[in-house]
Amino acid sequence: MPSLFRFLVIVGVLAGIVWGAMQALVTFVEPEQRDMSQTLPASKLNK
Repeated sequence: MPSLFRFLVIVGVLAGIVWGAMQALVTFVEPEQRDMSQTLPASKLNK
């Protein structure tokens, strides 16, 4: 039973670290918006 408890604690700590990293990315990283344009070949337009 102690090894199961240790395993669950380690998994919980790792999940907390991942959750914290994701929260930090959401909070502190602001995506930059850019215009996108893509040219289409004429063969795709004439179908």
